[in-house]
Amino acid sequence: MKAASALIRDVGDRIVAGQHHLEDNFKKISSWAAILFAPTLVGTIYGMNFDEMPELHWTFGYLFAIGLMALVCVSLYFIFKRRDWL
Repeated sequence: MKAASALIRDVGDRIVAGQHHLEDNFKKISSWAAILFAPTLVGTIYGMNFDEMPELHWTFGYLFAIGLMALVCVSLYFIFKRRDWL
């Protein structure tokens, strides 16, 4: 009788460990997706060719957009790294 309960407990522990592994993988994939989404969002807004955006007529507008994308990506990377999602 003890062997059966130990076997059931062992199987339960393995299932829980597998679920934690899947959860960790999901966090990592979601984090990288968020990091890659940020420059995509900024780039698509700038790609809409609005004439009223002051950054488009500014000499450093392109560098500002690239810098903004880099800043957001690096910030998200460090936030997710600190939370141990990456």
